[in-house]
Amino acid sequence: MKKYLLLFIIAIFVMSCSKKVEVKGKITGSSPLERIEFVEASGVGTLPLINIGLDKDGNFSGSFEAPKDGMYVINYANRQNLIYLERGQNINISGNGMTFPNEYVITGDAKKNNDFLQGTQKFLGEYGNKVNLNQLMASDEATFLKGIHKVEADINKNVDDLAAKNNPSKALLDWKKNDVKVTILNLLANYEMSHGPMSGNPSYKTSKAFKDYEVKLEDDKEAMVKTIPLYRQYLLVKMTPDFQKYAEANSKGKTDITTSELFAQYLKTKKDLSQTAKDYLLAFVMAQADIHPTTPANRIDKIKKIIDTDIKDATIKSDLLKMQVAITGLKIGEVAPEAALVKQDGKAYKLSENKGKPYMLFFYASWNPYIGEATVPVLKEVINFYKSKMNFVFVNVDDTKDQFVKTSNSLLKGIQGMNVYGEGGMESDIAKKYGVYGFKLPCFVIVDKDGKIASRSFVNLGEQELVTILDKVTGLSAPKVDPNMQMQQGLQMDPSAQQQAPQQANPQPAPTK
Repeated sequence: MKKYLLLFIIAIFVMSCSKKVEVKGKITGSSPLERIEFVEASGVGTLPLINIGLDKDGNFSGSFEAPKDGMYVINYANRQNLIYLERGQNINISGNGMTFPNEYVITGDAKKNNDFLQGTQKFLGEYGNKVNLNQLMASDEATFLKGIHKVEADINKNVDDLAAKNNPSKALLDWKKNDVKVTILNLLANYEMSHGPMSGNPSYKTSKAFKDYEVKLEDDKEAMVKTIPLYRQYLLVKMTPDFQKYAEANSKGKTDITTSELFAQYLKTKKDLSQTAKDYLLAFVMAQADIHPTTPANRIDKIKKIIDTDIKDATIKSDLLKMQVAITGLKIGEVAPEAALVKQDGKAYKLSENKGKPYMLFFYASWNPYIGEATVPVLKEVINFYKSKMNFVFVNVDDTKDQFVKTSNSLLKGIQGMNVYGEGGMESDIAKKYGVYGFKLPCFVIVDKDGKIASRSFVNLGEQELVTILDKVTGLSAPKVDPNMQMQQGLQMDPSAQQQAPQQANPQPAPTK
């Protein structure tokens, strides 16, 4: 009996410590080409924790490791909405393809929290239509403060009423109370910046009552900066004039200094900010200013150094490095990681089989909208031009091996190269190691003859930088094109035709972070 009691206690303990969130549901009227993503809303990165496909009837299911209990974002069909999740929960979400996730119904463990959250969002939408903020912003300071105090009181009354009705968790209720404070702080910041010009009084300065109100609202700074990105944005807005002066004084004569470098130096002068706030603010600036698809290799090294030396929080460090790999790719010169891959016949495939010859990795999935007409014709011409000097490996990240077989047989039929599958699709070993996410599909990475990364991650075959790298690793010389011309057909079909100037490929939209 004691043995079974012990096993039961262990099982309870394991379940309570689980970091996974199990999610399933149905979206009526959905498209099988659309995907559902969950993103941590309070983190410094915006990388999806999971990318879930839907079947023909709109059903979906999946699970993901949740970094913490807190606010998450659901993405679907270029729409997004907030959802509050706790680790270890099993939830069911349903909705309509025309409105999801702007509107959704949730059952299971997360119901009471999200009924409360949706109730507060609905109130804010309706309340915002009743309050004339423009008139309030144009008022004198005393009238403005009186009006904003009433706005805060009205919102908090609604929060308290909904809390009594839905009994949300204490953590969510605390978050919502802080969210209200941040909303008010941003209204105060907007008034402070705009009132002088609007009133014709450029020398306007806020009163002591105004400043005291701000201080009162910021009574929980550490929690705000950790959980509410809008508060980080508020802090940045407040310090922008001071930072601009610092940047102008400390960037003279420095042609290659990055915004992140300047801001990291500036934060060292801010003794009133906690290290936590500095970490989150620097991460925010780095993500917005210096981590993007076209970041030069020398700047990537600078960014990594700043992350290593100036960011102290281990989780923020990790999230920034993952984001950097996802946006710019692996470090040029490092050995290309091996990963679990299988061919159509089920046999294992290793990337190292290409050693001695450069190769291009092409990541794709059938549900990606830029496959087909936008990519494959240009890919064919690139392959035809360089195939004598390099290999091509087409890595499919669809949800199932059956879908991989169907897609590769139809989409890549007759194209020279190795067709392989990353088992698990977007959750596969190779997708994780190469930082492959839905927003950057299709993407291309060049590996040299020694098996080392030779390029950043590209999303457009028409980029001149990519052509330059292909020329370098193969020894061939692609025809030069007028950079102002729009590429329509990519490279020439045959290296012997190099004297004929080809047209340029249609550029694909750059991924968003």
